[in-house]
Order: sequence, then structure tokens, then C-alpha cells
Amino acid sequence: MLPGRNRIRHPEDFRRVFRTGRKVGSRELVLHHLRTNDESHAPGVGFVVSKAVGNAVVRNRVKRRLREILHARLDCLEPAERIVVRALPAAAGASFAELEKVVDRSLRIARDPAKKPARARR
Repeated sequence: MLPGRNRIRHPEDFRRVFRTGRKVGSRELVLHHLRTNDESHAPGVGFVVSKAVGNAVVRNRVKRRLREILHARLDCLEPAERIVVRALPAAAGASFAELEKVVDRSLRIARDPAKKPARARR
């Protein structure tokens, strides 16, 4: 479970990450990454899992998996980082290990300023 101080909850925070952050996509998810100038806050993580992913049981399972994956990586994030993970329908059929691999790869690409954000392949 993500601590409250690390969760992105407000719609304007989601919009800011979507509009000004870097975007890295894969078959299972799209990761939006924004590095802000405000280092006074803890790193923030948000999730978007629409009904296209599946019914409530499937959506909640995907959300729980993504939350656990990002929770394990909070220590690696800088205070000024904001991440929003948008799950795609293929995430419903992905295993925990597959999601973990895709999140790691997407995060690595999004955080590297030298690389052009592109599709994160498996």
C-alpha cells in the first residue's frame, strides 16, 4: 500500500503530469513521468485504470499490482518526481512479473533525458 504522502489524488496534479511530463508507452501501460522543481514534497505516484481494462475485479487486481510495484521503488525516486501509470487492456492479462518488467523499463526510459521517450518493448 502506498503511503498517503506519496499518492497523487487531485485532478489538477494528474493533468499537470499528463500535459508536461514525458510519456513512455508499452502494450500493457503508459507511464507519464514529470520531474518538478519542488523537492519539498515526497515523490508522487498516481494510477488510471479505466473500465476498458476489465470489470471491477480485474481493474482492482491491476491497480493492486501496480501499486505494489511502485511502492517497492519509492526509495529509488527523487522527491521532485511525479509518476502516473495508465493501465491499458493488455495489463489485465499480464502477470505481476511482466508488469514489473514493463514498469522498470518504462521508468528507466522516462528518467533518462538523453533518450527520446518511445515505446517500451518487452
